[in-house]
Amino acid sequence: MSDSPGRRQLLQMALGLAFAGLPAPAEAAVTAARLVRADGGSRLTIDVNGATRWSLRATTRPARLVLSLPGSSWRGPARLAGAGLVRGARWDNANKRLLIDLAGPVSVAEARAEGRQLAIHIAPGTQPGFAQLARGTIAEGRFGATATASGSSLPLVVLDPGHGGKDPGTIGAAGTLEKRITLAAALELKRQLEAGGRCRVALTRGRDVFVSLDGRVEFARKRQAALFVSLHADSAPGARGASVYTLSDRASDSLSARLAQSQNRADAAGGLRLPDVSPEVERILYSLVRQETKVGSARMARFVVDALGRSVPLLPNTHRQASFAVLKAPDVPSVLVEMGFLSDRRDEAALNRAAHRALLARSMTRAIHGWLAQHHAGMAHAG
Repeated sequence: MSDSPGRRQLLQMALGLAFAGLPAPAEAAVTAARLVRADGGSRLTIDVNGATRWSLRATTRPARLVLSLPGSSWRGPARLAGAGLVRGARWDNANKRLLIDLAGPVSVAEARAEGRQLAIHIAPGTQPGFAQLARGTIAEGRFGATATASGSSLPLVVLDPGHGGKDPGTIGAAGTLEKRITLAAALELKRQLEAGGRCRVALTRGRDVFVSLDGRVEFARKRQAALFVSLHADSAPGARGASVYTLSDRASDSLSARLAQSQNRADAAGGLRLPDVSPEVERILYSLVRQETKVGSARMARFVVDALGRSVPLLPNTHRQASFAVLKAPDVPSVLVEMGFLSDRRDEAALNRAAHRALLARSMTRAIHGWLAQHHAGMAHAG
């Protein structure tokens, strides 16, 4: 998903033309299925030997995910033993679907087919969030296609806790590690967003590991995220308060330029997926996508400034611009939020308090909900 329904519809139209007139796929068979613990949840992997469609839904009574594979036969194990958040899974041959029984409410961090393999990452969730998942199709697509049609009843928001692993980020005046603050804040924001039930949430890292800047960008792009929010708490002598940054080739001020320079250790690759069109049309599409992504990012920044301004101190000229590599996804609206500066003892003390991080998360949740509501209103108007 992206912030522009017009751009989205343009790409879907082009892809629809590309696949128009193709013969119906031959019956496919599931040749292997694996269910394992992964990243604090469960990962289900399905292999098929031909082209066929798939869709994923949820039910609340019982708590279950249902993977439909219409027209497919099953050569995998009849039952899969439980792992992580999944009690077990079994094939329902009469209805051509895999019934995935859950231990409780979950979220679906990823459901994506690459070639002849489908991977579903099942993560912890909340009851309200899971109830929202059950109101529509979580994701759907087609094996064997050059591009999968991945959709969801809920948009995906990717949260990016800055730094991690071998990169501690800023070390505060009292010794606080930025990487620890950003992860704690991201986990609290994820909890609050999922409790709201209006979006799915995925983290670029859920523990203390290093993720490259281009890896963070690609994480959001591969999952067709609606929005990317990077969380930081940097160092800047004399600066105090929260602020938000969007991408610009030219920094809006010297502080923004210094922050971007300190953050950028790798650049994001290109690789925007566009239909197979002439170079001239491709350049036009790319320009439209970049411009509309920029507009969506600026709109999100306004929501963030308004929401944070009601509850926490703000840096003057709160919305700033710079060339942050982590914001360079051409097709995902992105913002970088400085929650405060660890070089300021007042900000550092506040960010170390769980209550203050919860307050920040409430403000960010309000901003993200506002942005998503405007985004969906735009889609409805365009439709």
